[in-house]
Amino acid sequence: MFDRIQAMRTFIRIVDTNSFTKAAESLEIPRASATTIVQNLEALLGTQLLVRTTRRLSLTAEGAAYYERCAQILADIDEMEASLRNSTDALSGRLRVEMPGVVANAIVLPALADFHARYPNLDVAVGVTLRNVDLVGEAVDCSIQFGELPDSGLAARRLGALEHVTCASPTYLERYGMPASLDDLAQHVAVNCLAPVASRPDALDFEVDGAAATVKMNGFVRVGDEQAYLTCGLQGYGLIQPARLTAQPYLDTGQLVEVLPQWKPLPMPVSAVFVKSRRVSPRVRAFVDWLADLFEGHSLMHSPMDSDLSHVHQLLRGLQPA
Repeated sequence: MFDRIQAMRTFIRIVDTNSFTKAAESLEIPRASATTIVQNLEALLGTQLLVRTTRRLSLTAEGAAYYERCAQILADIDEMEASLRNSTDALSGRLRVEMPGVVANAIVLPALADFHARYPNLDVAVGVTLRNVDLVGEAVDCSIQFGELPDSGLAARRLGALEHVTCASPTYLERYGMPASLDDLAQHVAVNCLAPVASRPDALDFEVDGAAATVKMNGFVRVGDEQAYLTCGLQGYGLIQPARLTAQPYLDTGQLVEVLPQWKPLPMPVSAVFVKSRRVSPRVRAFVDWLADLFEGHSLMHSPMDSDLSHVHQLLRGLQPA
């Protein structure tokens, strides 16, 4: 008997990933099965849904309309089943999420047992990356992203802002001295971070009297990884501005020393991002709600209620090279 619900889910996943192979892998079915399901679906409907070439897939007009209706129907089914069961056990299946390492290691993974206790039938696949993930193309349900989000077909929920700290190792400070003002930084060097979210990889940023200020810094090493950035600072290679989440243990032991505490680095907005072209599935909604509670209760995070993030956003947009 032809399973229309399975066929709808398969069709939706093929469109979202733009690939029969990726869709089949994420659904854990053979690729040939995905092809057969779509062929049977098109035969049942009496119309072509997808135009398939060797290079790409595209929707026909009928396929685009069918996609929108299927997405809504499937979201309604998931929501209805969850509400009827009225239990966290109703949420099942795989939830694929991506997030930066600093968030994964310091906030999410240590608390993941709590999420599992609430939703024991959800299988959470956590990917760790700094890049902005293609949610649709990579079949990712939700990602945590830093900074201002581009105007796109994505929805986002602001989780808070990541506090950063300017610091250096005692070895570095013995060699270069302790800066007393931003002007003193001309005599210093920094470890430059090439993170994808950093539009100014060769500068440190500060908030000074309510305005944004950047200081262009020389340095002999650039890194594109959070842990490598922190390691270079610990080795005395230059000033760094890591997330306080990762730096605090080293500040507590004296392996790092905060400098220029009167001028704080700008907090980095943190958001949970998901596809907005259709209703949010109960699985994604449960995870994002849990994230919001988790971030709000974290001592080293600015929650949306604790800080005027619109002011931070304005500062970020107004940054100019020094």
